[in-house]
Amino acid sequence: MKQCNKCLLPETHETIQFDKKGVCNICNQFTFKNEKINWSEKKRELDNLISKYKDKHDYDCIVPFSGGKDSTYTLYYLIKEHKLNPLVVRFDHGFMRPNLENNIKNLSRKLGFDMINFTPNWKIVQKLMLRSFLDKGDFCWHCHTGIFSYPMWIALEKKIPLIFWGEKSSEYSSYFTFEDDEEVDEKRFDRYINLGITSEDMYFRLDEEFDMKRLKPYTYPPKAELAKLKVRSVCLGSYVNWDVKKQSKIIEKELNWKGDEVENVPPEYSYEKIECYMQGVRDYIKYLKRGYSRPSHLVALDLRNKRISKERAKELVDLYEGKKPKSLDLFLNFIGLTEEEFYDVAKTHLISPNKLNIEKGNAKLTKDFQLWSQEGKANRKESKEIYDKWKDQLKYFDK
Repeated sequence: MKQCNKCLLPETHETIQFDKKGVCNICNQFTFKNEKINWSEKKRELDNLISKYKDKHDYDCIVPFSGGKDSTYTLYYLIKEHKLNPLVVRFDHGFMRPNLENNIKNLSRKLGFDMINFTPNWKIVQKLMLRSFLDKGDFCWHCHTGIFSYPMWIALEKKIPLIFWGEKSSEYSSYFTFEDDEEVDEKRFDRYINLGITSEDMYFRLDEEFDMKRLKPYTYPPKAELAKLKVRSVCLGSYVNWDVKKQSKIIEKELNWKGDEVENVPPEYSYEKIECYMQGVRDYIKYLKRGYSRPSHLVALDLRNKRISKERAKELVDLYEGKKPKSLDLFLNFIGLTEEEFYDVAKTHLISPNKLNIEKGNAKLTKDFQLWSQEGKANRKESKEIYDKWKDQLKYFDK
């Protein structure tokens, strides 16, 4: 596969394009970010934005929060630098890890903030995971949509018009560029968050099994209601020069935030994606579909920042990418498919010119694997019926 001459990302990466020098548009955006953006001016813009909302409502803002590096730094920065009183909102996707929960408890006691935690209906989540995996090769639809829509419903309910997210999407893709005013709004939600499937679409894909109102946590609120409240939903990364490696060191030092082992992630990136014990499966599916996964993404960031050599980057990718994670067993129990059926689904979502490769062996077992939930097994008969129907639909479309 063709790769970027600078960061080594392959041509199967979402939104990627190459210039005449073989450098990708993500790298060129990074150059624009470092050379063209006046971050002092952006900081003044942030100060002005905050001054319009601070001390005007019960809470100054909402911070959607997972407990990972980006949302933790966002929360830390807003409280420490701007003395804000945020309402912290967490959408619990169902796979939180023990170290993450310890980090959150420690963080709440060091910083001090009010927090709402929402856990969606597991039975619905199971069906959503299976359906989105079959249709999109991505089982995280419930997580993608819930994380971005649920805090917006809380904004309406509590009448808090300012929401702060973490990094801009242009750090990693070109759905938006650094020249865009990237609001975290319905346009962004529909462009790449919901995988092209609205909650109404999902209602029908689930054969109307659940009442539409039970999919509300995954539904973006009406524009008119958000406009009436004059909601601003923005990325802190629009105003602060985002650097995950530097920021991770800050929260480690100031908050005693701790990284973790993640399946198929090199240990030097222990700050990355520590929230979810299904992360190894998500990365593995990406590797099967696109021929690369998280190690490529991580070394790409370090190559752009000139923190790693190409030789070392290639070594890490070869060592850690594409190995089957032990969490795959849990995932298959949760959605009710066999391993053979899993690979049958993956094959239908291959991104050309990638070829399916399942020969790279097994990933290292993480130290907390035995603490990951073994409960919540799907009804195999129901899952098989959905799988068989999906296969019949594929045959119809092949004709």
